[in-house]
Amino acid sequence: MAAPHSVSAAFQDYLQHLGLQDFPCGLGSWNKSRLNAHRGPQAQPLGLEEAVPPGEETTGVLLELLRDQRSPWALPSDCRPQAQHLREVVVLAPELLRGSRVFQLVKSLRILDKGVEEVDEGLLRFQQLEELILSANHISRVTSAHLPRTLKVLELCCNAVGDLQDLCARPPPELQHLGLGHNRLCGPSQEKHLTVDFWPNLVSLDLSFNSLTDLLGLVSQLSTLQSLRILVLQGNPLALIPTYRGFLVGSLPKLSILDDIYIWPEERQQFHGLARKPELIRSEAHVVVSIGEMKGLPNPEDFQQLEVGSEGPVITYSYYVTYEFAEAEELEDRGSPEGTKIPQSPTVATLDEDSSSQDTGETKSHQEPAATEEPKPHSARVFSTPGQPWADTIDCSYRKEHIAKDLVGLKSYLEAGTTVSVVEEKVLSWPVDPEENAVTNKEGQELKKNSAKDKQKKKKKKKSYEYRSDPPIRSTLGTTRVTLETLLATKDLVTTVCDFGILIPEKPPVLEEKEVKKGKDKSKKPKGEKGEQTSQKTKGKGINKDTAEVEEGQELQPVPLTVRFQMQLLRWPLAASTQNQENVAMGKTQ
Repeated sequence: MAAPHSVSAAFQDYLQHLGLQDFPCGLGSWNKSRLNAHRGPQAQPLGLEEAVPPGEETTGVLLELLRDQRSPWALPSDCRPQAQHLREVVVLAPELLRGSRVFQLVKSLRILDKGVEEVDEGLLRFQQLEELILSANHISRVTSAHLPRTLKVLELCCNAVGDLQDLCARPPPELQHLGLGHNRLCGPSQEKHLTVDFWPNLVSLDLSFNSLTDLLGLVSQLSTLQSLRILVLQGNPLALIPTYRGFLVGSLPKLSILDDIYIWPEERQQFHGLARKPELIRSEAHVVVSIGEMKGLPNPEDFQQLEVGSEGPVITYSYYVTYEFAEAEELEDRGSPEGTKIPQSPTVATLDEDSSSQDTGETKSHQEPAATEEPKPHSARVFSTPGQPWADTIDCSYRKEHIAKDLVGLKSYLEAGTTVSVVEEKVLSWPVDPEENAVTNKEGQELKKNSAKDKQKKKKKKKSYEYRSDPPIRSTLGTTRVTLETLLATKDLVTTVCDFGILIPEKPPVLEEKEVKKGKDKSKKPKGEKGEQTSQKTKGKGINKDTAEVEEGQELQPVPLTVRFQMQLLRWPLAASTQNQENVAMGKTQ
């Protein structure tokens, strides 16, 4: 009996789903006279009516019940032709259902996403099997002794295969396609199994989205496969190396398609001779991050409200954009476009899990949590653009080239994507009178005697204040996730406009009724002109009741906060033209 999660068990479920043992297929009263007939699965010649005993059906009627879409026994229209063919063969030759003869009819077997864990020896009953597709299952080990020798196509995409040793012990000699994409192959130990000694007739090989890192070692093994024409390696860490495609094209002259892209003669000529320069193959990736315009920031001055005549703090605002990048890396700052300088200290910032709340006074009352507080499957650093004052459109003009030597960590980072945030930094500076700080007890007594004279002098002289700044208060105005998985495939550039939605800032505190009444009382004093001036100033500040109601009724324009973000994976020899590509892609759209 087959194991519950084996290929054989899945095939038995498949046969039951096709209903081969039931009417109009199978063996029953509707065809019992043909059970012992010695004939092949051939239909009755046209024009001749098949003679059957009473109570039985002709093969023509049974086939019509299978083919007519209005029939309750017909398969859905999206079923594979092989399934329909198998049912019709069984109708013509029901004796094939006895024993294991039905297995000899199967040339192509597709078992997708059925929870299969084992490739068992029951597969050897498929003596004519040429195509075996077991994608999206849970297979971690494939024993080549259990595979039919007639096999030409073996597809194991989206499984958990981590070792090729058992598969290569006695592989099918006629295999032409081997699909191992989206598995767990890693390390140089697997590359030794990808030679002509194991796969003499291999034409197509899919190793995409594994964790292979040794480009030189892999190419040296693949070069022995003289029949290889189609190769897929995208999604591996080694595919992030700038010279990856050029080196493969130059090293495998018989290759026709690499990563689903045809190799034209012009490309082959471009990379001619690169295979003789292995010193150009460095196990590192070059990634350029560019941040352009930031729009939709509300003007902070529109939401400030200070008491008339108060000597409040001077408030300065600055805004910057942060993003995450893989932590295990070496960095090089190649500057920003058009000569914009990027200060070193504010550009790079390493944040711990609690750094967002330690000694920064960061406020998150009306914002989403910062990106550094989210659990991540990879370790990352946070980088930021230089802070800039508020403007309707802030041109960050930020460009930074990252050189990552941990290719496995970079792959994990690209799979997870990056977090882009907009941060507001507010600094309060309080006026400090230097004359007050210099007063001592003795000097205070002397100042009392000459207070009258000093008051008159102070009225004539304008006070000069020094300012004491509080620690900056940082607030995350918006956070979004940018998908970067396309950089693992054939795409080299991700350009997007991050939309953080419409910001609704918190309204400033409204002055208490007592303070408003004081303003009204002052306006009623006999000093008519001063009273009128005070009243006009009060209206200008929005303290007047009628004016306050109007201001409360006003609505902000629905302009979303957006940031233009770009990440590019540099490829050789396109690195020289990177700047031109960035300028076109970033295109400063107004």
